[in-house]
Amino acid sequence: MGIAMKTIIRNIDCLVTCRGEGVKKGSDMMDAGIINDGYVVIDAGRIAAVGEGEGYREHLKPSDLVIDGAGKTVTPGLIDGHTHLVYAGSREFELPLKLAKVGYIDILKAGGGILSSVRDTRAASREELVLQARKRLDLMLTHGTTTVESKSGYGLDLETEMKMLRANRLLNDSQPVDIVSTFMGAHAVPQEYKEDREGYIRLIVEEMLPKVREENLAEFADCFCEHGVFDIEETRRILTAARAQGFKIKLHADEVVSTGGAELAGEMKAVSAEHLVAASQEGMKAMADNNVIAILLPTTSFYLMLEKFADARKMIELGVPVALATDCNPGTSPTESLQIVMTYACFGLRMMPEEIINAVTLNAACSIGREKEIGSIEAGKKADLVIFDAKNLNYLIYHFGVNAVDTVIKDGNIVVKGGLKC
Repeated sequence: MGIAMKTIIRNIDCLVTCRGEGVKKGSDMMDAGIINDGYVVIDAGRIAAVGEGEGYREHLKPSDLVIDGAGKTVTPGLIDGHTHLVYAGSREFELPLKLAKVGYIDILKAGGGILSSVRDTRAASREELVLQARKRLDLMLTHGTTTVESKSGYGLDLETEMKMLRANRLLNDSQPVDIVSTFMGAHAVPQEYKEDREGYIRLIVEEMLPKVREENLAEFADCFCEHGVFDIEETRRILTAARAQGFKIKLHADEVVSTGGAELAGEMKAVSAEHLVAASQEGMKAMADNNVIAILLPTTSFYLMLEKFADARKMIELGVPVALATDCNPGTSPTESLQIVMTYACFGLRMMPEEIINAVTLNAACSIGREKEIGSIEAGKKADLVIFDAKNLNYLIYHFGVNAVDTVIKDGNIVVKGGLKC
């Protein structure tokens, strides 16, 4: 029997551990657990030791793989807590409409937006969906993302919603990035139910939710609570039914106008409310009081040219835990890179680098219920790490528009080296 080999990353200029007990909020978001001249010892897919200076030597054996972290920043694997990963087609044809300042909801009402992607996704086979989504996951991985949340919602019928969620399962089992599934049949009202909203809501509540639960295809359920999509009472009804079926609940809330979605998230003690560009201060307080995580999506505000970003500073001041995500989707944020999200969070949301890194690691892990396993560099957790070619955390965010990833380690295995997937 061969000698088990450990991996040791030593001489790390900036080791960003993001260590902490559960979700971070308020001033705690400024504590990123940074160690200068740090090391990490990885053994059997887990983090065995973390420290400073020469302490790694007591773990070192001649057979171990040693990686020099000089000039590098090492963080936990990035976690993308809000994506619409599985879909077919693209929507670049909407660019002239956006430039003409046609609103997102107006495009949707005209049969575009989500409904355009629904048509393409319904027409695609599961194998085609898996192939397209795997390309996105490869890009995410090479940009440092090791876990994603993936929502359905481009089916809006039982068959296609199930097809999307089954694609999630296949992808989770066939490539390195871990996928956490969310059922989002309540993403829009499909064209065939345009004159029968009640009929579609009954379909979600009476057929879709039970069937998804029966096959255990999703852990969370989400609903788009927005003017022109689902109103407060419809959202409450759908999410109450989801909770009764055993789903944890999330909601898209107050993306374009304030409809009381943040208040509802607090009332229902949702795991997270997402977007929140137009959330009221009362809604933020309701979220803070009920420990609802705000998942903010700055690249979506940029891409929709909303000329407004979510008020992250007020949320943090009020004690709302904040996470960040790409909202990767075909129409409002077609990007796979959490690194660009981090830059927009700095210059759009006015978040500090320490707050930002906590928001894409530990807080993002909390938003999908994985904080005991991932989200920080601590002994006992899964060895999901990123080695960035950046001398410190500030530089990682300051130098934007490039992929700074040197190495990605997933479950203790090197899956990206020299910026390329292994």
